[in-house]
Amino acid sequence: MTVVVREGALDFSALTDREREVLLLLATGEPNRWLARRLGIAERTVRAHTTSIVRKLDLKSRFEAAIVSHLYADDIAAHIRRESVARSA
Repeated sequence: MTVVVREGALDFSALTDREREVLLLLATGEPNRWLARRLGIAERTVRAHTTSIVRKLDLKSRFEAAIVSHLYADDIAAHIRRESVARSA
């Protein structure tokens, strides 16, 4: 399987804060049940967020989302921090 990530094509601002959190955790490779426990949400909700992430980022699978998460972890985390600061201001 070849994963192709187009430079500059990923728009993390299209994701909600929770979707960004889920995306970051996808890089761990842990199952949805573990992610749900970690985030304090239902496993079904993790699946819904994952589906939304894959659709919004125009990816093909959860696996691709995990790779994107690993490759762009710093960018995703920075976006979460900026959004958090903006909300608290």
